[in-house]
Amino acid sequence: MKLRWLIACLLALGVSAGCTQTNMPRSGQPDTLNRSGQFAPRMQSATPELADGPEHGVRSPAPMSLADLRSKYRSTFLLNGPATKRQVALTFDDAPDAVFTPKVLDALKQEGVKATFFVVGNRVEAYPDIMKRMVREGHVIGNHSYSHANLPKLTDNKFREEIIKTDQLIREYTGYMPHIVRPPYGNINEDQIRWLSSQHKKIVNWNVDSLDWKGLSAEQVATNVLAHVRPGSIVLQHAAGGVGEDLSGTVDALPKIIKKLREDGVKLVTVPELLGIAP
Repeated sequence: MKLRWLIACLLALGVSAGCTQTNMPRSGQPDTLNRSGQFAPRMQSATPELADGPEHGVRSPAPMSLADLRSKYRSTFLLNGPATKRQVALTFDDAPDAVFTPKVLDALKQEGVKATFFVVGNRVEAYPDIMKRMVREGHVIGNHSYSHANLPKLTDNKFREEIIKTDQLIREYTGYMPHIVRPPYGNINEDQIRWLSSQHKKIVNWNVDSLDWKGLSAEQVATNVLAHVRPGSIVLQHAAGGVGEDLSGTVDALPKIIKKLREDGVKLVTVPELLGIAP
């Protein structure tokens, strides 16, 4: 009896050793091997299938949202400065260009305000004289990638290339390697945050959005800023744009925004001043 059972067991399992009677289910059908090499009972044919498949096929880790990332990396991923300082930082993305950047610079110079410009590397190459003017007039320069790519869509190598190449360009004009980065569209993923942190950089987004890229009027831009600004705010505006974008509203709104903030006792500073970090 034992010999007959052993032969049947070996034929069924296709193994030459290690077959014991506990390996055989009551149904007489062999169990299956799981990923650990252990025997796992077959699901009874009467058991309904799971509509959307096994757990492991659905509960794969999902990317963290921007809100989750900001919460997890509070010291690296920043939206504003301390509310204890009656200070606000005006920031301008996508510079330089030959149309709107000079007008923004004119308005800031007229008001005696130093701002922070997050520049795009290939535009720095295209408009070196305007880049020189930004630096000469005392504005802080931050990294906004080389081509304004949506960073989470890039490979690790391409992402790092976008940052490193722009860092090197900025250093040619400023003499320093920038410590602040603003991802295009505000988008970034966790691995990219970790790498930037390892390079001693801060990701600086904003907590006041002028929405000037929508082609708004000066009155609308000023309202969007002044209705939401508070001590420690980082304000997002643009000193250049994409094809067809009209930023006249942000240029014309600057004097009103600056005047109102000063009347309220707010000091306008650069991002590094607001955050107490190196440029």
